[in-house]
Amino acid sequence: MKTEENYSLLAHNTFGIEARCRLFAEYETPDELAAFLRQESDPSLLAPRSLPLAPCPLPLTHSPVLHIGGGSNLLLLGDYDGLVLHSAIRSIEELPAEDDGTVMLRVGAGVVWDDLVTYTLEHGWYGLENLSLIPGEVGASAVQNIGAYGAEAKDFIVAVECMNLQTQERRVFTNADCQYAYRQSLFKTPEERGRWAVLYVTYRLSRTFTPRLDYGGIRAELERQGISPDGLTALQLRNAIVAIRRAKLPDPKVEGNAGSFFMNPVVPREVYEALALRYPDMPHYDVGLHEVKIPAGWLIEQCGWKGRSLGPAGVHARQALVLVNRGGATGQDIVNLCDAICRDVREQFGIQLCPEANFVGGKG
Repeated sequence: MKTEENYSLLAHNTFGIEARCRLFAEYETPDELAAFLRQESDPSLLAPRSLPLAPCPLPLTHSPVLHIGGGSNLLLLGDYDGLVLHSAIRSIEELPAEDDGTVMLRVGAGVVWDDLVTYTLEHGWYGLENLSLIPGEVGASAVQNIGAYGAEAKDFIVAVECMNLQTQERRVFTNADCQYAYRQSLFKTPEERGRWAVLYVTYRLSRTFTPRLDYGGIRAELERQGISPDGLTALQLRNAIVAIRRAKLPDPKVEGNAGSFFMNPVVPREVYEALALRYPDMPHYDVGLHEVKIPAGWLIEQCGWKGRSLGPAGVHARQALVLVNRGGATGQDIVNLCDAICRDVREQFGIQLCPEANFVGGKG
């Protein structure tokens, strides 16, 4: 087990913000994690502490420790005066299938998400191709319910094996237990946030490729590449998704970012209809009979923020949903930009944007 004091988290957040934690521990097995938590004798490390609130209030953590993944959904506001955990459980195990047409995979939380997507396609197991190139690790897929191009992790998750960080209790959550919704899960609720470390996630995939093409310009990209939907392969679809994402989103190794920084707001249908009278070209997606999702990037762009900067923090020139570190930005610089954008969207549209990124750091 790897442990290090006064550890730099620079390599563990894609915003590229320098911050440190008092103690960092990376474990390779659930037993190793449990033993470490039981033996940890420094009461100041295991004392619960508050985390700063985002502009759209996020629940405070109940956990005495902070568990992170790849840091692609993390905004560090300063040094973390406590214990940071990271999973190095990177196994992929095929379980007995429920029928001849499906495959069940039990995957360690520390597996890089896009490596898993690649692995499944190499083995002829389908379903995750629309989620290609999403940054982060497998554990985060179950917590955040990651999604893109008409697919969400919840569509494939069967079970999530977790450990309670306070009691070391191990528990298996079914898909229904996880209470999945748009970018939401049980693990993000005020009652459970920060209590659980995801150990393994079990996915159900198909042995038959069924492409989903009617979202986010997929068909246009296939046409650009000269690929017909007839006879399309899963690898070709993955490559198209990757091309779209790379054209729209900055590489965090070049320009620090956390991908989509805001969630797309879901509003009552009457709110959408009133706005549509003023903005007839406003894009939208129906969410059932009574709610409508409006792209946050469009709202931000209408407020004139696309490509603009506020100090060393900025809005990406090709995708207004992405906030970027122009160089040397602190977590507070990103928060200041976030606050300004939220204020302008609220004043122009009457809609409150909520960050998708988790705000963490500072002394409790």
